[in-house]
Amino acid sequence: QVQLVESGGGLVQPGESLRLSCVASGIRISPFAMGWYRQAPGKQRDMVATIASNGRIDYAESVKGRFTISRDNAKNTVFLQMNSLKPEDTAVYYCRRLGIGTYWGQGTQVTVSA
Repeated sequence: QVQLVESGGGLVQPGESLRLSCVASGIRISPFAMGWYRQAPGKQRDMVATIASNGRIDYAESVKGRFTISRDNAKNTVFLQMNSLKPEDTAVYYCRRLGIGTYWGQGTQVTVSA
């Protein structure tokens, strides 16, 4: 059974940082692109960052310079380091294994509020 389990979300103040983790089980992530997506209440789910199997990285314009995606294939884990968080970053953050037969995690809530 394939599972992607996110963790690391929480409530922080503007300007603070969080590090999200996504641990995969039942699959090996090394051959696949992995991504982080987010969905705010009443809005569609949007791409935040993706990292290909060859290490190529793409970011949404709104997070460039603040967020960093990385992967540890040996640990079957993908990370999202989020710095200088803003209230507009508040959303449920989802991990995704891209490609045919894509998989999603259950999401972790990130709330940025003073």
